Amino acid sequence: MLRIFLLLFPMADLDQYFMEFSPLEEDVLATLLQSTTTRIFDKGEYLLQAGNTCKYLYFINEGLAKSFFSREDKEFIMRFFSEGRVFSVFDSFLNRQPSKYSLMALERTTVTLIHADTLEELCKRNHSMETFFRKLVSVATTRMMRRISEMLEDNATERYNQFIAENNHILQRISLGDLAKYLGITQQSLSRIRTTR
Repeated sequence: MLRIFLLLFPMADLDQYFMEFSPLEEDVLATLLQSTTTRIFDKGEYLLQAGNTCKYLYFINEGLAKSFFSREDKEFIMRFFSEGRVFSVFDSFLNRQPSKYSLMALERTTVTLIHADTLEELCKRNHSMETFFRKLVSVATTRMMRRISEMLEDNATERYNQFIAENNHILQRISLGDLAKYLGITQQSLSRIRTTR
């Protein structure tokens, strides 16, 4: 079973991600890769818990995670992250302040971690690394603005259809409860949408 899973979702490669997203010089990439650490998080384990400061960029080699916050015992999911994605809680990461969001593994997840101090030092010394980080923050900001816009402007059915169009590859790996939380609706409402689709 595990072997089949690995064939369907092969481990993503961090250096390949960098070269495709924003190429780095070979020596810069080598220095970066030597400074990373890799951790395995079990299903349900926190990559980051709200109240702690986010000190890392996260790259998912294999697995699935979510970002969320809780208010009055209700969970609100902001995003899901699967193989080949670099992400962080950027307001906490950039300002070195406690995060309002948590990051949690939704299945056994292998993550490569890039520490904020490492990134800052490389950005100071290398224009290509600075360009990479600027592009990364720009993409994250654009996605967050789009997420806010869809929550404010789109109805639940439109949000569901948009999610399916963009995330069909991870749909079977997400619980209906988590999908409902992402869409901002109850599981009953989600069931109605799915049966009328």
